[in-house]
Amino acid sequence: MIVLAIDTAGVDCSAALYDSADGQVLSAVTDAIGKGHAERLMAVIDEALEEAGLALQSIERVAVVIGPGSFTGIRVGVAAARGLALALGVDCVGVTALETLAQRYLADHPGKPVLAAMDAKRNEVYTQAFSSAGEPLTEPAALSPDEVSALAEKLGAALTGSWATSPEERLRDAFEGRDRFDIPTVARLGAQKTVDGQRPKPLYLRGPDAKPQTGFALARA
Repeated sequence: MIVLAIDTAGVDCSAALYDSADGQVLSAVTDAIGKGHAERLMAVIDEALEEAGLALQSIERVAVVIGPGSFTGIRVGVAAARGLALALGVDCVGVTALETLAQRYLADHPGKPVLAAMDAKRNEVYTQAFSSAGEPLTEPAALSPDEVSALAEKLGAALTGSWATSPEERLRDAFEGRDRFDIPTVARLGAQKTVDGQRPKPLYLRGPDAKPQTGFALARA
């Protein structure tokens, strides 16, 4: 099965092609752009297809990072994935940013539980715990830093993700210390997902930072 993986949930605009039959990543293209994913995504997908030597019609499944992450970026990726899957008549599955971080960490550090922990700002951490086998131990949640520390200690879990870095690293330039989601890992996870007939939808663990003002609406005539 040829899987197209897409990620626009963070600073990267990424696409990869993966052949699940032989476990081979055929191509992976990542452009760290920060914003402007909607304008760049289709070109990145075309580059991944060209690198893999495949036509768009070769795709048999689409996988997309559904969050948590950038509200706008997530919507761009999910909409594109669903649209492509519909046009091609193939399945579309969602992969969370947290499971991607955890699986990437476990690939290099097997043997103990891991807590994927993304700095969500506003003194919150997007987090989820996984066993050493990569199975989820908790649901994705927005927790306080103290709650994350207590959970990691309770489980004896390692930490991975932007919140696992030092405060100094988290305050560096725009991309340093930000969460980036390994697109080959997204592709592998997407190939393993069970298709349940439901289209993927964004995973938001809190409301948007930008909210409409209230009290200033004009009365309708």
